[in-house]
Amino acid sequence: QVQLVESGGGLVQAGGSLRLSCLASGIIFSIDAMKWYRQGPGRQRELVAGITSGTNTTYADSVKGRFTISRGNAKNTVYLQMNSLKPEDTAVYYCNVRSSRYNGDVYTTYWGQGTQVTVSS
Repeated sequence: QVQLVESGGGLVQAGGSLRLSCLASGIIFSIDAMKWYRQGPGRQRELVAGITSGTNTTYADSVKGRFTISRGNAKNTVYLQMNSLKPEDTAVYYCNVRSSRYNGDVYTTYWGQGTQVTVSS
């Protein structure tokens, strides 16, 4: 099993910044991709940003130029730097990781418990 622990959420005023962190631990041989999703009040969960093992990145159009996803040196940590935050960024942010337990294993997707980000106007 893999455990994901997120941190860094909180309350911030519009225009402010937050940095989310997600640490993956457990039986991990390889991580294929690490992503951040979010789910706002009354909305469906949506992909915010993703980064592959090759450090290719992808972003939702709504966050391009404001958010940056990166991986830590240990490769089992992913960060989401969020700048110029807007009230519409208010949501629970979830870490999502695809990993394998050993060479040749299938990849399994894991979710974190979520961290609340609230942006006040």
